[in-house]
Amino acid sequence: MALIFQPENANEHGLVAIGGDLRPSTVLHAYRNGIFPWYSEGEPILWWSPDPRAIFELDRFYISRRLERTIRSEKFRVTVNRAFADVMLGCADREQTWITADMIDAYVRLHRLGFAHSVEAWHESELVGGVYGVAIGGLFAGESMFHRATDASKVCLAYLMEYLKLRGYVLFDTQVITEHTASLGATNIPRAEYLLRLKEALQKQTTFID
Repeated sequence: MALIFQPENANEHGLVAIGGDLRPSTVLHAYRNGIFPWYSEGEPILWWSPDPRAIFELDRFYISRRLERTIRSEKFRVTVNRAFADVMLGCADREQTWITADMIDAYVRLHRLGFAHSVEAWHESELVGGVYGVAIGGLFAGESMFHRATDASKVCLAYLMEYLKLRGYVLFDTQVITEHTASLGATNIPRAEYLLRLKEALQKQTTFID
């Protein structure tokens, strides 16, 4: 039986549903309803719609003086969609991760279908940082980022913010706020407000790549 993705069904922790699958149609339907998968290896798939919801306002990303200097120095070469699977593997390379093998397979499929994208930072020929997420209409749902060199992931995120603004995106979802994302300007909004902004964003005609 297909899962019913309704944010109002979420419990006090934001859990909406358990089970289902990670087929592209299922995952995209979830995102369009303000819901995303997040679970650990060995668990059933868990679907979430937290309240409050964390977002980045696209024009309020915080760039510190040090980060500004790093961006100006062109220490890193930044690319788009050059190494999507490798970015996911970099994000998964930590002691505890929700980026399971099945999640990697699912999002690589979304990437091939044109819905999931990455921004990469390179030092010479080495991948040293990246960020990836899902784009639908005017929504970009940031999933995770990693770095192997200081500020590499922040450079990617700063590049992504400008890239999205230039292409007409209006909503950057970062799901659950952390100390790190808060330091970069992420903020919480009520789930009801997020869902209204999501509805408007999904009506936008945008393209991530020409």
